[in-house]
Amino acid sequence: MKVICIVEGDGEVAALPILLRRIAQQYTPSVFPELPKPIRVRRDRFLRRDDEFRRHLLLAAGQCGQDGWILVLLDADDDCPVDLSVEIVQRARECVPHRAVSVVVASREYEAWLIAAAASLHGYRGFECVPDDAVDPDRLRNAKGWIKARMGGAGYGETTDLPAFTARMDVEQAYHRSRSFRKLCTEWCRRTSASTQPE
Repeated sequence: MKVICIVEGDGEVAALPILLRRIAQQYTPSVFPELPKPIRVRRDRFLRRDDEFRRHLLLAAGQCGQDGWILVLLDADDDCPVDLSVEIVQRARECVPHRAVSVVVASREYEAWLIAAAASLHGYRGFECVPDDAVDPDRLRNAKGWIKARMGGAGYGETTDLPAFTARMDVEQAYHRSRSFRKLCTEWCRRTSASTQPE
């Protein structure tokens, strides 16, 4: 099963395939996904320019083939994740009605999922998590800044730390603490189970 991902950041290009493989191991161990390098887009241009949106969806559709599916992952920032995902799904169906498309919008950014599993990252790459850090990851603004502040003088590098933390994080912990992460897991299980059902 081939999954073509559309993401908005260089960190997600490296991290999302790692995360999806870990979700597969956790929830669908009999599924062995093919995860080519994600397609990176500029969020504003992708969402606001119909030609850019269509171009990237058609590119993903061509890569995933008849039996694969397209996963769009964006950060919500200040948008409502539910409203934004519904809007993108509707637009995507018009562009590529012949392909399965899932849209997951992280509240507010991918790094919120790391915060949801922060306890499992304590002591790794200089990250320090203390009991007082029990915040709601889906409501926290500036998740990158929150993580950076807990990494001492090392700072936070999106293209290096995001994939490393993704490989280390407790998936089950993130699932229980983040609604938007549960959405990703639910979409994964729904699409992979559909793809493995006999015709």
